Amino acid sequence: MRASWSADTCSPDDLERSGWQADNPAWGHCDITALVLHDILGGDLMVGEVHANGQQHGFHWWNRLPSGVEIDLTRERFRRGQTISAIRSVRRPTGPTKRRHAEYLLLRERVSARMEGWPTADPERT
Repeated sequence: MRASWSADTCSPDDLERSGWQADNPAWGHCDITALVLHDILGGDLMVGEVHANGQQHGFHWWNRLPSGVEIDLTRERFRRGQTISAIRSVRRPTGPTKRRHAEYLLLRERVSARMEGWPTADPERT
């Protein structure tokens, strides 16, 4: 997954605010990373509010597996004391018009290329 992140899969909001940098590749990738991991392992999508300096700065996404284990592949992006609150499980966004669909497809394709035998087709279009 980490080898598949880049500026062209980073959230446009995060790119605009502070840019994507190779030394913090998880920056701007939590939502689509959680979706791709959900494609692979199932479970629940988790989301929480990101706070820094007493103000909300967007949302953070990660996964909770059916076993209850939580996997957060992008938590490492937080390097300035940000905190996560108002944590909840959410339903997966549906349809090709969902936000960041193009970036999701690109990340999914890259991860698929690194995982021999994993399908490359968009599960929401098949």
